Amino acid sequence: MRLLIINFAGDIRTDFYRLNSGGPETYYAQKYSIDSYARLRQYAEEVADLVYITQEAYDELLPNGVRAIGCGFRQFEDIDHKKIIQLIEKFDPTHLVLFTVDKNVLDWAVKKKIPTITTFANGISMQTSSPLHSLVKRLKNRRIISLLNQPNIEWVGSYGINSSRKLQHLGVKPEKIVPWDFLIDPNPGNFSPKILHPNQRNWSLCYIGAICEEKGVGDLLKAVKQLKSRSVSVHLNLVGSDSTNFAKNMIDKLDLQDSVELLGFVANHEVEPLMNSMDLVIVPSRHNYPEGFPLVIHHALRACTPIVASNHPMFKGYLQHHVNAMIFPEADVSALADCVEEILTNADVYRRISEVSHATWQQLRLPVKWADLVNRWASQSSTDYQWLADHSLNGSKQKAEEEFYLHADYA
Repeated sequence: MRLLIINFAGDIRTDFYRLNSGGPETYYAQKYSIDSYARLRQYAEEVADLVYITQEAYDELLPNGVRAIGCGFRQFEDIDHKKIIQLIEKFDPTHLVLFTVDKNVLDWAVKKKIPTITTFANGISMQTSSPLHSLVKRLKNRRIISLLNQPNIEWVGSYGINSSRKLQHLGVKPEKIVPWDFLIDPNPGNFSPKILHPNQRNWSLCYIGAICEEKGVGDLLKAVKQLKSRSVSVHLNLVGSDSTNFAKNMIDKLDLQDSVELLGFVANHEVEPLMNSMDLVIVPSRHNYPEGFPLVIHHALRACTPIVASNHPMFKGYLQHHVNAMIFPEADVSALADCVEEILTNADVYRRISEVSHATWQQLRLPVKWADLVNRWASQSSTDYQWLADHSLNGSKQKAEEEFYLHADYA
């Protein structure tokens, strides 16, 4: 077996050497992922991880025995699919693991009849800004679904129940779909529920993630502007790369220099303490952003800081308005501002939502982790095949799990 893992981003070479020298994780489960790649060597002659977005092109065998292949594309617009296929063919894989939805790679794998599984971290985007783009996307998605149903695509792993159900709705065979997650911690941590101080008049908001229009960052900045006009004193902390100056330009345009701080990247071990120090965590994703289930929600729940989130389809069933979060219609700036103002001026709602954070976190957890899915597939044993079948959307264990959570409460 020559096993190739394909990722959109996450520079494995840089990450390996930083972690190996005692450096911090820059995102959750980073060490878990790299260690999992190395453990796959028990089943394969060679294991490699190919990454689209890296600072430079490279092909290097790491000390842990995993080959790191960086394509050297700096951003999405630079991606050359012909070059990606050439690099895949150079490695000559017998088996593929796809982290990212890429029709070109799926096409190649199906034509070559390469045994493949997906472990999609994001969903398949459906919504676009124009009817023409929507038609193009529907046709592209139809082709992707057709490819995913081909016999050599043996399992379709997808992050979270909602993204998995979406794939089923689009036409992927449910017996092939295995929901998984990255929530490897055995407990939600030691943070305690929070309360609003009676005389508090200044509040802190936190956003962590990609800084772009589709993630709702522009909507959030406009909501901060509205809150200021209502004399609701909030300070927004934005964590993430603003390499395109999207946030900076909008902050200047809205005259929010005194109300917004750009913090850049924050090490993974600092994320939850930072969130716990904030009054609210905002997750304003628009529907056209292909969420799987954002880890920022996982971190916020562990930190016991109430969440204000959009009604993105991937959050449905997990986050409920006035129960364990405040929910607003996507891209509705006034509704976002209303939710922030309501929870910051209603101590009972704030306390109640914070109190159920850890119970909500427990409901996010799935029995299948990334390494479980890939290791059991790579082992090629009948026992592991049956385990995967049991945890597919059609499997008895998955149905029992969903039935349990369907009737769970937050008490």
